[in-house]
Amino acid sequence: MTAQTDHSPPHSTERRLDLDWIRIAAFGLLILYHVGMLYVSWGFHVKSLHQLRELEPLMLLLNPWRMALLFLVSGAATRFMLGKYEVGAFARRRSARLLIPLAFGMLVVVPPQSWAEVVEKLGFSGGYLDFWFGHYLAFDQSFCRIETGRQACIILPTWNHLWFVVYLFLYTMALAGLIALSPGLPGRGERLLERALPGLLLLLGPALLLGLNRFLVFPAFPPSHIVVGDWYQHVLYGFCFLFGFFAARSQRQAERTERLRWLALILAVAAFLAMLWLRAQPPGDLRRLVGPFVYGLDQWCWIVAILGFARRHLSQRDGPVRRYLVDAVFCWYIVHQTAIILAAHWLKPLALPAGQEASLVIAIAALGCAASYEIARRIGWLRPLFGISAGRRRPLPAPSLQPSSASTTSS
Repeated sequence: MTAQTDHSPPHSTERRLDLDWIRIAAFGLLILYHVGMLYVSWGFHVKSLHQLRELEPLMLLLNPWRMALLFLVSGAATRFMLGKYEVGAFARRRSARLLIPLAFGMLVVVPPQSWAEVVEKLGFSGGYLDFWFGHYLAFDQSFCRIETGRQACIILPTWNHLWFVVYLFLYTMALAGLIALSPGLPGRGERLLERALPGLLLLLGPALLLGLNRFLVFPAFPPSHIVVGDWYQHVLYGFCFLFGFFAARSQRQAERTERLRWLALILAVAAFLAMLWLRAQPPGDLRRLVGPFVYGLDQWCWIVAILGFARRHLSQRDGPVRRYLVDAVFCWYIVHQTAIILAAHWLKPLALPAGQEASLVIAIAALGCAASYEIARRIGWLRPLFGISAGRRRPLPAPSLQPSSASTTSS
């Protein structure tokens, strides 16, 4: 997620290809996860007529670590950017890259999600333009209903899935401010991390921290995505962001994750199975006392396993596919949830079988994301609105289906 609005020359061209691939894959999983939300028993903006409870174990497999991994990779990207630009230039570039698409997303991309939600949940009968001008942009807070014994209202305007951009901006600016006060912080933090997490402590230390966060903070401050008071998520995502930032340039930490990859995978699978078993138990002290720490072990071990296997197999893997996708993935993220929700809303009256409906939702969402990127990258003023770097004005070549192996390069 680098921007090209500042014309000062970069100081470094270092790049971690394995982290690029992780970022691409993580956003791809996020799209599939949000399609899955149409079919599980948990709440979502719109729901399919079909409920597929058999999907829930797969969703539970992804849920503990999918966003934490994105924050970790974003922290690493922040470290490399700060190696190229001064803190002030970095803060300006990052602000433009995050705040412009956030504002555009809240004004243009997200409102169709809220319209479909009030139509399906509250029976709103007006057209989209009536909703957008008369309710969404008017800060209408009257769309409410009773859920689980309490009144739940749909907040308008909203950022919905773009909460990730808000949190990433806040963490980035806070870190930039600390570095402006203490320029040696990145190096000191990297050395401290290397000393604090040798060997198995790289697995067990953060897992214990995340387990304590789940045990102590989650009950009082469950996830809300509204920034203020969202302490459970701030501890989780703030830690992952800082870990990615301090570990990004550490050869020692990268080698440790690679060595521990198989053990991390075994522990992650064991923790996931234990989580499923605990969910099947009646509420009580076992679930209350043990569950949070199993959850924390699951969260962190999947992340370490992914980092280790990616370093082993993807750190030298480059080609036009990576270069194309790494530029496109933020645009896809901005557009994807709106495309999914509108596709599901429009397909619902057809009452298609679940498999056909889900396939069409995925296809429509993918085509919508791809079309948005292909159009926006060719029009200069659209690029910043969709989070596309402004440096490459020419159309990118179509991606090859056969990425080649190459040494680390920059883009």
